[in-house]
Amino acid sequence: MMNALTFPPPPPSPEAEILRAEVRAFLQVELAGRDPRAKAESWSGHDDAFSRKVGARGWIGMTWPKRYGGHERSALERYVVMEEMLAAGAPVSRHWVADRQSGVQILKVGTEQQKQTILPKIAAGECCFCIGMSEPDSGSDLASTRTKATKVQGGWLVNGTKLWTSSAHVADYMILFCRTGAVDAANRHAGTTQFLVDMKATQGIKVRPIHALSGAHHFNEVVFTDAFLPDDAILGGEGDGWKQVTGELAFERSGPERFLSTFGLVVELIRALGPDPSERAAIALGRLSAHFLTLRRMSRSISGMLQQGLEPANHAAMVKDLGTTLEQEIPEIARMLIASEPTADTTQDFLAVLAHGMLHAPSFSLRGGTREILRGMIARGLGLR
Repeated sequence: MMNALTFPPPPPSPEAEILRAEVRAFLQVELAGRDPRAKAESWSGHDDAFSRKVGARGWIGMTWPKRYGGHERSALERYVVMEEMLAAGAPVSRHWVADRQSGVQILKVGTEQQKQTILPKIAAGECCFCIGMSEPDSGSDLASTRTKATKVQGGWLVNGTKLWTSSAHVADYMILFCRTGAVDAANRHAGTTQFLVDMKATQGIKVRPIHALSGAHHFNEVVFTDAFLPDDAILGGEGDGWKQVTGELAFERSGPERFLSTFGLVVELIRALGPDPSERAAIALGRLSAHFLTLRRMSRSISGMLQQGLEPANHAAMVKDLGTTLEQEIPEIARMLIASEPTADTTQDFLAVLAHGMLHAPSFSLRGGTREILRGMIARGLGLR
């Protein structure tokens, strides 16, 4: 059993550093002329053409077997691509979820037909996934899922609602977590299953937009009304949903996106402060740098663990909790150091990026699991509850 307190050093990877230079050169060309406000979108920025170019470079599905369109490279090489994309503000939403977790889940528990049909499309940057986990009135308590799949001739009828479903309005597929068995008070995790849902072809699905404070449309409510899923839509084993979904969350919670969401604001803050910042500003920037370095070290450690086939769920929860706390602090630190408030129509880069960070930061500690849920997981991992 892994020590919940240990973040072992990631293995050395000279190939990853060679790759870093290639990615930076690619991004310098592809993001030329893209303004800082647009870059602030990054992992919620959707650009079909960009994702196809990334796929053509072999930077999606990097660790997967070549027979499924992958490239059999290391988890640390994949990490380099992720952090360079996020630090540069690349629009990765089209392929992000599919590459990070959905494709990995299919590779791990999917049928051979599912792998051959879908994984090459993901690796080519031509397939967008969304995640059907959260529900109304449930918060991060996935075990309380009420979306129900009922067995019928040749498949299942699904009824229920999923909430905060990013990119559902443009997604090709959803991995749906729902109940297929009776609720067991003694074991709330039993009787759940994951399904692979074709969002374009399945009847009985209604996607309703949820607009952010900024007016942006990333989130959705997805309503299933007698939506028929064939038997071969089951992903993994019937009744194995809880074990599968908790393993999947380790991929969702541990990456650099959990501490780089407002990195663009730090870049613009440094530019706005100029080459000779005040002592107060220098101290604040030094503190932020120390946090980034620590979180990066922890996150890369998890990549090393995943490369070894481990499932570091508690480690990932720590990175996610610490990382989103930092992300939410950054807009407030920026406001403290520069006494100027953004307006909706500002043309100044720093203020435009600050406005984006202020509007979106409250969601950082919600997506991927609330702070309370994560800290409960960490406490259990440490044997404190």
